[in-house]
Amino acid sequence: MLERTLLLTLILSFIIAVILSPLFIPFLRRLKFGQSIREEGPKSHQKKSGTPTMGGIVIVLSILITSLFISLQLLSFSPEILLLLLVTVGFGLVGFLDDYIKVVKKRNLGLTSKQKLVGQLVISILFYIGLIQMDFSTEVSIPATSFSIDFGWFYLPLIIIMLVGASNAVNLTDGLDGLLAGTGAIAFGAFAVLAWHAEFIDVSIFSAAVVGAVLGFLVFNAHPAKVFMGDTGSLALGGAIAAIAIMTKMEILLIIIGGVFVIETLSVIIQVISFKTRGKRVFKMSPLHHHYELSGWSEWRVVVTFWFIGMILAIIGIYIEVWM
Repeated sequence: MLERTLLLTLILSFIIAVILSPLFIPFLRRLKFGQSIREEGPKSHQKKSGTPTMGGIVIVLSILITSLFISLQLLSFSPEILLLLLVTVGFGLVGFLDDYIKVVKKRNLGLTSKQKLVGQLVISILFYIGLIQMDFSTEVSIPATSFSIDFGWFYLPLIIIMLVGASNAVNLTDGLDGLLAGTGAIAFGAFAVLAWHAEFIDVSIFSAAVVGAVLGFLVFNAHPAKVFMGDTGSLALGGAIAAIAIMTKMEILLIIIGGVFVIETLSVIIQVISFKTRGKRVFKMSPLHHHYELSGWSEWRVVVTFWFIGMILAIIGIYIEVWM
């Protein structure tokens, strides 16, 4: 029964995204909500300027509608779904404000880093308060071992680091057509399987809804992209995957399953540190996907390679949690 529910959730969310996207794309184009491409980016990306952005609205709506419908109709509504939606919609709203400022002012900078951080902190704290009301455990287990660490009051800083860090890491990965949608679908799919295995029913349903939403969006975001998800989608997805890892008590596994996002972030950190301390760049451009573009790889080759890496990491994460 649960397997059918998960499949139904994925299909429903996929269909909603596929139906909403063709409606939103012309609407965004009429409003002139086009992407501004940063001048320091790869020259080949300049032709993407003007492509409708803020398509993440479709992803968030698909997740919201599907999660509420399935949980209310087939299962009992739970606080887990509410908290996951709080993070997803909340981070999506921060991203929406960022995107809106970008397209209205026709520049590639939206909210300041401080403004964005304040929004992320508020949502993270609300999420933590919700967990405490559920008598949520503050222990963090070490995968493949019997060891665990009780963070106590320090669990709040951990939650903030995970939510803010994941949202920004996922945001950095959204730089090529279909790159984030594909790697996101894989990562959320892995957590859907793990949540199902650990009997976190509502979390598995939510994860399946995310998979369907991003796959439906990928139909229009694959190269050449007809729409970009923008910060609206990337921040929402980043917050969502961290929230799922926290609620399933698989905090450390997020580093493995979300390994592509971690690698992209590390490439930026390494590049910045190297340039500031040595005056030299390690990569031709960061995040890492741009390095391979400038090395002569086609955009599609980079995307498919990163999808493959994401799949391998997802399998490793599932293997560690289920069989080790």
